[in-house]
Amino acid sequence: MVAFGKKLKDRQIQEWQGYYINYKLMKKRVRQYAQQIQLGTLDRRHVLKDFSRMLDNQIETIVLFLLEQQGLLASRIAKLGEVHNDLQQEPEINKITELREAYRAVGQDLLNLLYFVEINAIGLRKILKKFDKRFGGRFTDYYVKTRANHPYSQLQQVFKHVGIGAVVGALSRNLHELQDRQGSYLSIYDQPSVPLQDPVVDSINAAVDRLSCSTNFLNFLAQHALILQDDLPAPSEEHVDDERYHFMSLMLNLANTFLYMVNTYIIVPTADDYSTSLGAAPTVCGIVIGAMAVAQLFSSVYFSAWSNKSYFRPLVFSSIALFLGNVFYACAYDVHSIWILLIGRLFCGLGSARAVNRRYISDCVPLRIRMKASAGFVSASALGMACGPALAGILQTNFKVYNLTFNQNTLPGWVMAVAWLVYLVWLWIFFKEPSHDVEENQAPPNQSNDENGALEKGLKQPLLITSDDKVEEDIDQDYDDSEEAPEESRLPANSIGSAYRLLTPSVKVQLLIYFMLKYVMEILLSESSVVTTYYFNWTTSTVAVFLACLGLTVLPVNLVVGSYISNMFEDRQLLLTSEIMVFIGVLLSFHVIFPYSVPQYICSGLLVFVSAEVLEGVNLSLLSRVMSSRLSRGTYNGGLLSTEAGTIARVIADATITLAGFLGQSRLLNITLLPSLFISVVSIIATCYTYNSLY
Repeated sequence: MVAFGKKLKDRQIQEWQGYYINYKLMKKRVRQYAQQIQLGTLDRRHVLKDFSRMLDNQIETIVLFLLEQQGLLASRIAKLGEVHNDLQQEPEINKITELREAYRAVGQDLLNLLYFVEINAIGLRKILKKFDKRFGGRFTDYYVKTRANHPYSQLQQVFKHVGIGAVVGALSRNLHELQDRQGSYLSIYDQPSVPLQDPVVDSINAAVDRLSCSTNFLNFLAQHALILQDDLPAPSEEHVDDERYHFMSLMLNLANTFLYMVNTYIIVPTADDYSTSLGAAPTVCGIVIGAMAVAQLFSSVYFSAWSNKSYFRPLVFSSIALFLGNVFYACAYDVHSIWILLIGRLFCGLGSARAVNRRYISDCVPLRIRMKASAGFVSASALGMACGPALAGILQTNFKVYNLTFNQNTLPGWVMAVAWLVYLVWLWIFFKEPSHDVEENQAPPNQSNDENGALEKGLKQPLLITSDDKVEEDIDQDYDDSEEAPEESRLPANSIGSAYRLLTPSVKVQLLIYFMLKYVMEILLSESSVVTTYYFNWTTSTVAVFLACLGLTVLPVNLVVGSYISNMFEDRQLLLTSEIMVFIGVLLSFHVIFPYSVPQYICSGLLVFVSAEVLEGVNLSLLSRVMSSRLSRGTYNGGLLSTEAGTIARVIADATITLAGFLGQSRLLNITLLPSLFISVVSIIATCYTYNSLY
C-alpha cells in the first residue's frame, strides 16, 4: 500500500505544485506539537490556535487557486462560445471538429481541477484525523462546525465544489449541440433523461460523483455494509473497474444476499413448533436457529479467502450448500430426527457467502456507483429479513405427496430449496467471472480510512502517542514522517491474531458495541415465537406478521437517520443515545410484577429493534473511520472481523435461549434479558470512557 504522502507527491500537476495542501509540513508540525506538549514547552490552547491558523491558510491557498482556475476555464468557454455562434451562421465540418476538440480540452483541464480538489479534500481529512489521533480530542468536530457553516466559509468551496456545476453544464450543452443530431432541433434541456455520450463528460461526471458521493441516505446505508470508497483512485483504476463491472453479475450478487437473509429468518416463527414435533423442547429452537450462525463462523473465513481467487465458484458452492441444507431441514420431519434438522441448518450456514457479496462490490463495482451498490446490499438484506417471516406466515397448509409432508414446518425448507435451485441455474447462465489478473496489478484500495462527502469526525484516543505504542504507529503508517514506510508494514493481516493486534482501543469498543446490538437483536427475534406463544397464545401467522413489521422498519429508520438526524447531531451523540435507548428497551421488556401484556412486548421490542438498527449504522460508520488501512483488504479484513463479532454474538444468544429453557418457559424471558442488560450497560460505560472529551 502506497502512503498518501507519496501518492500526493506522485500525482501532483507540476505547474500547480505550490497550491496543493502541504501535507508533509503539516505532518511534521503535528509531531512537533506532540513533542513540545510532552516537554511542557507548549500548552494545548496554543497548539489548537496555531494549527487552526495553519489549516485556514492552507485552505485559503487552495480555494483562491480553485477560483482562479474556474475563472480561466469560464473565459475559455466564453471565447469558444463566440466561435460556436459564428459557426452556426456558416457551418464548416473541419472547424466544428476543431471546436469540439477544443471543448474537450477544456473538459480535460476541468477534470484535472476536480482531481486537484479531491486530493486536497482527502489530505485535509487525513491531517485532521492525524491530529485527533495524536491529541485525543474532538478538533475535527470543532474545526468543521466553526468553518463549514460560517457565511465566509472557504471550506464550503472545497467540499461543495461551488461553481464547477456551471462549467460542467456549459461544456455538456455545447458538446451536445456540436454532435450530429441528424436534423433534430431538440436541445439537451428537452431530453434530460438522455445522457450525453462523450468520454470527457462521462469522466467529469464520475469525478463529480466521487466528490458529492450521492446522498447522505446512501452513505448511511453503505456504512451498514462496511463497503467504503477508495481514498485516492487513479484514472487507470477507474478504467479497470469499468472492465470488471457486469450489471447482471451485481444483481446476482445482491440476489444471493436477499435469499440468504430470507433463508435465515423464514424458520424463526415455526422453529419452536418444529422442535416440539420432533420430540424436543420448544426452547431447542435456539440451537436450531443458532446452528446456522455456528457454521457461518467458519464459512466467513474460507469464503473470504476464496474470494481472492474467484467469485463465481464460491457463489455456486453457496447455492449448492444452501439447497442441500434446506432439503435436509424439510426431510427431518418425515424421518423424525432433530439431528437431520440441525445438520440441515449447519449446511445452510456453510453456504453463507456474505463475505463474497461484500468483496465483489468492493472490488468489481466502479467507484461512481459503488455507494449505490453498497446501499443495495443493505436494502437487500433488510428486505430479506422482512420477507422471511412474512413468507413463513403465508405457508400455513398441510398435505402429503407420496411420503413427504408439506406443512408450516417443512414448507420453508422446500420453498427455499426450490429458490436456491432456480438461483443456481440463473447464476450458471448469466454470471460473468471478473478477471483476477487485473486485480493483482492494482494498488490495494485503502477503503477503510476515508469516505467521499463531509469531513470525518475525529475520535478520542490517548492524549499522546509514546514510543511504546507500536500498534498505533503501525496503524498510522499513512501519516509517518518518512517518505515511504517499509512495504511489509503495509501488507494485509495474514491471520485473525495479526488482525486483532491491529485493533486500537476505540476499534475494540466499536466491535463490542456491534457484539452487543447483534446479541440483543438475536434474543428478541429468536425467542419471539416461544415467548409470544407462552404469554399471549399467538399463532404462527401472528408471530410472522410481528417479525415482518420489525424488518420493514429498517429502511424507513435509516432514511430518517441518514438524511436528517445525522446532519443535526454528531455520530458519537447518536451512538451513546442509541445505546441508552437499547438499554431502556431491554429494561422495559422484563416481566416483573404486573401481568405481561401485548402492548408492553410490542413497544419494548420495537424500541430495542429500531434503536439497535440506528446503533448499527452509526457504529459501523465510526468503525470504518478508525480501523487500520491494513484491514481494508485481504482475507482477514475489517468486514470479516465485524461479521465474526456479530456471528459470535448470535451463537451465544441462541445458546442462551436453549440453556435458559431448562429452567422453564416461565423464566425464559427474564433470564435471557439479563445478559442483554449487562452487555448494554458495559457497552455504555466503555463508550463513555473511550469517547469522553478532554476539552
